[in-house]
Order: sequence, then structure tokens, then C-alpha cells
Amino acid sequence: MTELLAAERIRIGNEYYLLAGAVPIRGRQLVLNHGDSFVVLNELGDCPLTAHEPFGLFCAGTRFLDRFELRINGGFPQLLSAGLTDDNSEQVSYVTNADEQRGDELIAQRGSLAVERRNVLEDGTLFESLHIRNYAAAPFRLTLTLLFSADFADIFELRGMKRAAHGALRPADVKRDAVHFSYRGLDGVERQATLRFQPADAWQLQAESASLAYTLPAGGEARATIAVQCRVAGRDRRVRCDDAATALARVRAERESTAAQFPRLVSSNAAFDEWLDASRRDIALLHANLPAGGYIYAGIPWFATVFGRDGLLTAFETLAFAPALAAGTLRVLAATQGTAQHAARDEAPGKIVHELRSGEMASTGEIPFGRYYGSVDATPLFAALLAAYAERSGDLALVRELWPAATAAMQWIASSSDARGYLSYERRSGNGLVNQGWKDSHDSISHADGRLAPPPIALCEVQAYVYAALRGMAGLARQLGDSARSVQWEHDAQALQERFERDFWLDGEGTYALALDGDGRPCAVVASNAGHCLLGGIAAPARALRVAERLMQADCFSGWGIRTLASSARRYNPMSYHNGSVWPHDNALIAAGFARYGLTGRAAEILSALFDVSCDLEGRRLPELFCGFARGPGDQPVAYPVACRPQAWAAASVFLCLQSMLGLSIDASRRRVRFTRSALPAWLDALELYGLRIGDAELDLRVVRGRRSAALEVIEKRGDLDVMVRK
Repeated sequence: MTELLAAERIRIGNEYYLLAGAVPIRGRQLVLNHGDSFVVLNELGDCPLTAHEPFGLFCAGTRFLDRFELRINGGFPQLLSAGLTDDNSEQVSYVTNADEQRGDELIAQRGSLAVERRNVLEDGTLFESLHIRNYAAAPFRLTLTLLFSADFADIFELRGMKRAAHGALRPADVKRDAVHFSYRGLDGVERQATLRFQPADAWQLQAESASLAYTLPAGGEARATIAVQCRVAGRDRRVRCDDAATALARVRAERESTAAQFPRLVSSNAAFDEWLDASRRDIALLHANLPAGGYIYAGIPWFATVFGRDGLLTAFETLAFAPALAAGTLRVLAATQGTAQHAARDEAPGKIVHELRSGEMASTGEIPFGRYYGSVDATPLFAALLAAYAERSGDLALVRELWPAATAAMQWIASSSDARGYLSYERRSGNGLVNQGWKDSHDSISHADGRLAPPPIALCEVQAYVYAALRGMAGLARQLGDSARSVQWEHDAQALQERFERDFWLDGEGTYALALDGDGRPCAVVASNAGHCLLGGIAAPARALRVAERLMQADCFSGWGIRTLASSARRYNPMSYHNGSVWPHDNALIAAGFARYGLTGRAAEILSALFDVSCDLEGRRLPELFCGFARGPGDQPVAYPVACRPQAWAAASVFLCLQSMLGLSIDASRRRVRFTRSALPAWLDALELYGLRIGDAELDLRVVRGRRSAALEVIEKRGDLDVMVRK
């Protein structure tokens, strides 16, 4: 392997590798998010000044403040408690003063002062409310000092990329009640951070600090507020420094609205309920209202923006329970669909966007991701999701609205398929992504001997997505009266399936090849990608059963989930990003594939593994990924050092696993809800679901575990619905 690695040295800035050594996280991080802004705080409620950790206030791909730290009489506060409110809308820290000495004399005893810090973030404005109370028996002379600075660093700099030059950072402008920072980037855009302090006459302001002096009587208290507003020239933001209470009320209302799209789920296992609630809250936290519709941003801190693939898969994971999330996703991606040939950003007409960025480095072209189309799978997933959404919702009006975008997507698929008839990729941009499937790290697609596959590469799961798109779009065309397209797409789907079974099947391994390389040679390694072939329905039934059994063998199934790459593979590394780690969303998609072929019990095994992971994590919040080490007695899952938390498709994984375990499918046009081979694991005796909406009807039901299968009871139906149960 040494010689292979030597030949593949990563060029930082070309492969967009995240420097893990540059992020030695110390202690717990608390994250507030709203739209394209977020703040990363420590438990004290501070953004400490540090060179190697992603603390700070971020907006539109830029860190505006790199320091925001409170001192009590010149010293660090002592932490009493810290956390986020249940809906992730407010961060609360309780701190107190440390002991103060003058020589041998104790002049202030620790625990005399209580300081409550409350932070709220809305649309690029951070509100901090301070409530100070003196619990000592004597007056307390207090000086609160806030230290702050603005570096306006692009988020890709914090990921480890070096820049040859920067724009102009102007000296701080100190006013009576505000401190104003300004930076003109190399893109010519003015970015500003303004800190406003109240009560204005109590604060003493300087260029990088603000002080508040009191003598609090015994039992006395005081209040103060700070608002930090981020502005990017040319981008109007809705918030204009309202008070914290108003901002909090708006954020909470938005999140309640998003969370309310899901039915209420109550089970016999409190820990499972907590996981469901935490996942729903994370989806609401990452939801952004964009001009074209609502969208679930990918994750924090590195992916707080639109990602096509991530949004589509998150929408698919939540489709059974909250279909409106898919409608917004489809509208946003249709609005940003490719319209021209543009090699520098891998754009082509009909292609669905991979990533949108608005930071300085994206604007200057230092990175290609301002509007970047370098994903091969987002486009077929777009068409497949539209068809799945129409079946789940019965909403043909949206289908008609997006039909031009969907047909353009299908035209791109047809025109981009290679001579073998497979949708493949090879980057056109000199500094774009080398690999353009969901496993997009530079070394994720290899042969059995460890050699990297040369392009153009045809991934197995992408062919399954194309198959699903062809079948789904054929059905929609038939409903819209376009029989010619319907017949053609059905024919193309059948031909693709026949080719796929011939060229991708590895009989000796009992699975499908990871990919075909540019020379048509199969990448004969056992990888989780094959499970997605079951999801798309391209796999022949007998082979689907063999794939499922292969993925659940010990070299693939770690005990915490299915690994991205089998431990028997040459490139296996449990600490890698895509070559042996475990990704919750990957497992959820595989579970859905299992259920498609009737293997709901296997889907329940995957849900059980991820449930066990959630039980070992604070707040039940699943990360983007974790390491693929084998699970032993008494072990805990091993964290991946720079995984995003929260991450949209990780949060959504529980809903798709649950749907798969129940064998739940919904056909809204026929007003039919079907449960096929429903299964519950041993740790879940019963599950109740209230308010499952199908068109204008609603369903409440209860599922109870039996000795061999699960029994279903309809509690109440409101409206015309057929509920079918198949054993």
C-alpha cells in the first residue's frame, strides 16, 4: 500500500481535503444555526480565539467574528451549566466568578455572582442577553469585558486551504454604542460586522473590547445586551437588529412549522422517542426558506448551504412522513438547474447542481463551488424523487410545474451516457472533484488490488438511480398523456437492467461491482454502494437477496452499521472518509433497498445498530459518519474527528429506516397505505403514529411486536383511505 499512497499524494486545495490535524476539538461545541448563518460556541458561551478550531460567527460562507469572549473582572468565568434549548433555537450558559486574590487576601469569593448568557441567531444576526445577579452578602464590584475580533476568513481557509492574497480589512470604527468592522474582499464585495451594545451609556467601547462596570448591591442584578449583525453588500437580509425575544419567537415559529410536517411518533422505548425527536429537530434546524422554496441545508459547520445530492437524499429519507420537504427541494433544484455548457464548473444543460457557495473564494474562482455541478447522481435522483413524490402526495400540479426541468434532466442523462450505455463521469473542471458520486473523496473508487479506477467511471448505484428515474418518469409521462416518452423510458429501463446484470455482477462475491472503470473493467470490491442497487430496484430478486446477505457479513457489518468498504478490501481503513467508515444515511438507503425486496427484518437490524449508536451520543444526534471499527462487548462507537453534527441526511436516516422496517408504502392517488412484512426489533414492543397525512385524509395507527411478526391496528382514519397489511 505504501507505493500506492506515494503515487496519490493529496494536493491540498485541489482535492478539498479537510485537514483533521488542524481541528483538535477541545470540549463540547454548541451550535446555533439559521439559514446560511451559524455560530459555534463553547460551553461558556464564547467563541474563543484559536487558530485551529472552527469557533466563530459565520454567514454566507464567511466567518465574520473569530472571537467573542467574556471575562469577569479580567478572569475567565467558571462554568456552571450550558446547553441548547430543546428546539435548538437558543443557547444558554450559566457562569460564575472565580476566586479573586490580592496577595494573600481573598477579595472576591467564587460563586458570588451568577451570569446568565442567552444567545439567539436569526438570519445573520447574533443576539446575546446578559443577566447578572449578586448572591453575596456584600456589594460586588464587577467589570464585565467582552473581547471580540473579526477576521472575515472564508470557510475553505478554515478547512485548510491556503490563499496567496486577501482583501482589505479596515480598522475598527468605534461609535458611541457600536463597533463596526469592514472588509472588502478580492471579489470586490464589502462584508461588515457591527456589534451594538445596550444600555449604550453603560458600556465603554474600544476597537476589540467592550467593558461594563457595576457595583452590584447584595441581591442586586443588572441586564445588558449585545447584537452582532453580519452584512454582505448586495444581499438584503430580513433582520434589522430587532430584540432577542422577537428573533427567538420567529425562529421558533419557523422550526415548529417544519417539525409539524411530521406525524407524531410515540413508542414503548423512551430512548427511541428521544432519537426521533432529536432527528426531527435537526431537520428543522437545517431548514432554510429560499426564494424558490424550503430547503434542508446539508450540515454544520462545513456544509451550511445547498447541496443537490444531500438535499435530494434527505427529502427521500423523509418522504413517507413529510412529503412537503421534497416539494421545496425539487423547486429549489429546478431553479438552479444547469442551462449551458460550462467546463470550469462541470455544468451542462439539464444537470442538477451539486453545490452552491457564496463566500469570497467561491466568488473569485479560487474554488469552483460558487455554482458547481460536479455530481453524476444528483440529476437522476432529481427525476426519481419527483416520481416518488408524486406517488406519495398525488400532487400532479407540481409534476406539471417541474416537467420541463425533469425532461431536461432526462435529456442530460441520455446525452451523458457512455458508449457502454452507462451514466459515467470524468471531471471537466481542472480543479473540480475527481470522484463525483456520493463517495467523492479522491481514493474512494478502486480495484481489488488497491489501484484507483481511471475515468470515465460508471458507479453501480448511479445506474440504479437512472433505472429508478426511467421507471418513475415513464409512469409520470403516462399520467400526463405522453405515451411516446413513457414507452421509450420503459424500454430504456429494461435495456439498462439487462446490461447492468451482465456487466456488474460479481458471482464469486455475491454482490455488484463498485463501478466499471474507463476501460470497462469492473472494480471487484465489496462496497456499500451495491445496497443502493436494491434501493433503485435494478437488482434481480435472487441477486438482491445475495447482496443483502453479503452486506450483513462480518467484514461489511461492523455491529454499528454497514461499512462503506468491506474490511477484506485492500483499501479498507476504518478511519477513512469513504473506505471503511459507517455513514447513517448510507445504511438507511440500504435498509430501504432491503425492504423493497421484502427483507424488513434486515432493515430492522440496521435500525437497531444505528439506534445503539444514538444511545451513546449526546442529544441522540447522529453524526455525518463514524469509524468502522468492529463492535465488541462493551464497546462504544468511535467518532470520526471532523464529522458534521448536525448533518441533514444523518438526521433523516431514522425516518427511512423506520419506514423500511414497517414495510410502509403510500400511493396517494389510490388513497392506499400498505404495510408489508412489518417488523419490530426486540427492544421495541410497540409504536404509535398519529396524524399521517395522505392528501386530505389522516391516519392514526399502532404497531405491536409479536413472536414472528408485527401486528397493526388502525386507531382512527379521518377521510377515505384503504389500509392494507401483508404478512
